[in-house]
Amino acid sequence: MGTVLSVHGSVVDARFPHKLPERHGILLSGERREVVIEVQSHLSRDVVRGMALTPTRGMARNAVIVDTGLPLRAPVGKGVLGRMFNVFGEPIDRLLPPEDVRWAPIHANPVPLGDRSTTSDVFLTGIKAIDVLMPLELGGKAGLFGGAGVGKTVLITELIHNMVGLHEGVCIFCGIGERCREGEELYREMKEAGVLDKTVMVFGQMNEPPGARFRVGHAALTMAEYFRDEARQDVLLLIDNIFRFIQAGSEVSGLLGRLPSRLGYQPTMATELAGLEERISNTRSGAITSIQAVYVPADDFTDPSAVHTFGHLSASIVLSRRKASEGLYPAIDPLQSSSRMLNPLVVGDRHYMIAREARKTLATYEELKDIIAMLGIEELSEDDRKAVYRARRLERFLSQPFFTTEQFTGLEGRSVRLEDALDGCARILNDEFSEYPEKALYMIGKVEEAKLP
Repeated sequence: MGTVLSVHGSVVDARFPHKLPERHGILLSGERREVVIEVQSHLSRDVVRGMALTPTRGMARNAVIVDTGLPLRAPVGKGVLGRMFNVFGEPIDRLLPPEDVRWAPIHANPVPLGDRSTTSDVFLTGIKAIDVLMPLELGGKAGLFGGAGVGKTVLITELIHNMVGLHEGVCIFCGIGERCREGEELYREMKEAGVLDKTVMVFGQMNEPPGARFRVGHAALTMAEYFRDEARQDVLLLIDNIFRFIQAGSEVSGLLGRLPSRLGYQPTMATELAGLEERISNTRSGAITSIQAVYVPADDFTDPSAVHTFGHLSASIVLSRRKASEGLYPAIDPLQSSSRMLNPLVVGDRHYMIAREARKTLATYEELKDIIAMLGIEELSEDDRKAVYRARRLERFLSQPFFTTEQFTGLEGRSVRLEDALDGCARILNDEFSEYPEKALYMIGKVEEAKLP
């Protein structure tokens, strides 16, 4: 037992005269022990400073505070599938608490290098633009970069749908600092799509204190590690949005009185981000493949949050506002996006050559856009004109109707095999579809679906 010395917003200082609580230990205070506080630092031999994970209303100086002797824990086990939790592992889907679960501490060390898998395998998504031009790594980390409203969350919901269908794995969706409306809509969509029984959702909502938003990612990772290490299943961990994790850390750091570093971010940003990201890996028993939406402040890719996140990723998928305005969904910019897996030793020579030729054609079109805007397409040479027509058909072929947007677009969703996507790109690059109008290739699955008017 201890006593509260001071309460500054979410920061609580407490004295424990007999035994000092450990760092990351959980303290309880308030009339009904409803205020949960995580120890952040030791100020002296009997004083600790903690960050409240719940509102601190009603707390007062000299109030009793109790050290539980335990860190924050998350429920793990088969019983969590199909459920929706908050950072404390409490269900927020208005159903009874899950059965057949045990509780595991949310803080853990990354898998040692000796236990990690050393082979590189491609993680197929069924989305043409991703599988052909920026293949994802099984057990790797991919970033979805983009400003507000370019389709990050829609792409993530489609990936959940395809993961359950193609890989028969488990999906864990972690919402960090997102709107509660999005969480509720996602829950209903997963239920309607019939994939909820293979999905776990963990939310730290936008209106929650920064401490709760800062720890919800660790809670989701703890559940993912159970399915990888003990259930021996592949896991798709979707984080929306990793920038909000950095933002919550910045708020916590500011409240704790640390001096900010560049652009007001916390001085410990690199360490905190690495502590979360390094736990995502593949082992001999299974793989955690992570896809993270990354909000880029003001579309500035030199922002420290974007730069630090880039360093952990094996693939970067950049969503473009211009593509979205042209109606080319998914609005992926293939020239800014990249993947370490696009290597002939990993994907094979044919895939590598088709992807390289497609990227080259799209880059040529990008360079010629200014000339076309000023002088018109008629002023281009015959070869350049052919390259432009080829690129425009390729752009439209790489658009794709999604299963999760059927009710908005009225188009039936498509999941395309890698072989079919490569075949389609190769045939367009060989000018087999030069007689077809561009719109015949727009929002189709396989290239055989294109029809002459």
